[in-house]
Amino acid sequence: MSKLENEFVSVAVKSKGAEMHSLISKHDGTEYIWQADSKYWAWHAPVCFPIVGKLVNNQYQVGDNAYCLTVHGFARDMEFQEIESATDRVVYRLNYDKTTLAKFPFKFQLDISYTLVGSGVTIEYVVKNVDDKPIYFSIGAHTGFNCPLLTDEMLDDYDLVFEKAETAKRYFTDEGLVSGQTELLLQGDNILPLSQELFRDVLIFKNLQSQYVTLRGRKSGKSVTVHFEGFPYIGIWTKPEGAPFVCIEPWYGIPDSAGESKQISEKEGIHFLAQEQEFRCAYQIVIG
Repeated sequence: MSKLENEFVSVAVKSKGAEMHSLISKHDGTEYIWQADSKYWAWHAPVCFPIVGKLVNNQYQVGDNAYCLTVHGFARDMEFQEIESATDRVVYRLNYDKTTLAKFPFKFQLDISYTLVGSGVTIEYVVKNVDDKPIYFSIGAHTGFNCPLLTDEMLDDYDLVFEKAETAKRYFTDEGLVSGQTELLLQGDNILPLSQELFRDVLIFKNLQSQYVTLRGRKSGKSVTVHFEGFPYIGIWTKPEGAPFVCIEPWYGIPDSAGESKQISEKEGIHFLAQEQEFRCAYQIVIG
């Protein structure tokens, strides 16, 4: 486990899945990251790689060969190696091996770094193609935030505040697959009040104009902002049974739809990476 610290925040990251499991304000001791209560959801902030979401029948094809991957892929379950460490930065690495090749027939190197910047942390993903052919993948975040942040608040006391006024549809899922059903959820607005009814299904947005969104308590004013510049998809999710957390998920990928081709190269949101090339993306979390 790695512990990072600056004047404003402390962060803890586990080697398993290179998963952040704590982000604490030094100002008042508030813990912002969901603490993985298995009654609701036994994760903190897992990475989604090499897919985001669910595949039809948990299967995909590369040419004539079929492979199986479970929801969000395997990286979150694997041990990463710490390759760089400082008081305010850590980098973890996952390399392909025989177990990953059995599920995902591409040779890759995945680095995940955490760097403290002011009252927040920047998380960067770097995927390198170390194969002798192109590789195909998706990658994304699944960060859970405590919501409410204070004991005298409820989910209904919180809003999602987008950077810009949005006219945006949500895309619904059916048993984890994108169903084709949509709802115009934002109609020239930038504030979305939260409720249990809203989360009867995950919120999936495509190509928002905004580059960040803030989860903000109307009573306390406490907030956490996720900057997701460049990410084409955003998922926002919680369990519908009153779970006290909300996940804000920048994605380079999206769950399958029922009628989609099983060829990974034709999957929506898949990323093509040529031999010896690198793919980089980063998102930032800032507390308030």
